[in-house]
Amino acid sequence: MYIFLPNVRYGLPALIRKLGSESGFLDLHLPNERVKVDDFRIPKFKVSYEFEASKNLNELELLLKEADLTEMGDCPGEEKLGISAILHKAIIDVNEEGTKAAAVSALVGDGCCLMAPKIQRIDFVADHPFLFVIREDITGTYLFVGQLLNPRCD
Repeated sequence: MYIFLPNVRYGLPALIRKLGSESGFLDLHLPNERVKVDDFRIPKFKVSYEFEASKNLNELELLLKEADLTEMGDCPGEEKLGISAILHKAIIDVNEEGTKAAAVSALVGDGCCLMAPKIQRIDFVADHPFLFVIREDITGTYLFVGQLLNPRCD
């Protein structure tokens, strides 16, 4: 998980505008070097979202109701197998264990250097609205993007 914490307390709307208007914005702002984090605090949070996607996919002219998937299953006789609905649900749960895992993970960029890089030291305290992203790093696929508007680090 990546957390994009704006430098200013109320900077999340500007960050979201950049995300929507600048192609590749997230990829350009992923960490590419190790950073030593002294004070690392993010709030515990749980976010869930679900929706019925069939209507949206049909509006894109993906004719789901007309799909014949009979060969994919064992349908007796002449019964036709098709799609009646597509449901999507995502749940993100960040707690103490997740925080520990996030704290030790790091992304190291490609490159060559003859000298050991100086490790920058920072504090990371997510005490104001931020964007969080779950990304599959091998393919670069973004699986979930969300925002936390009222974080509290206790």
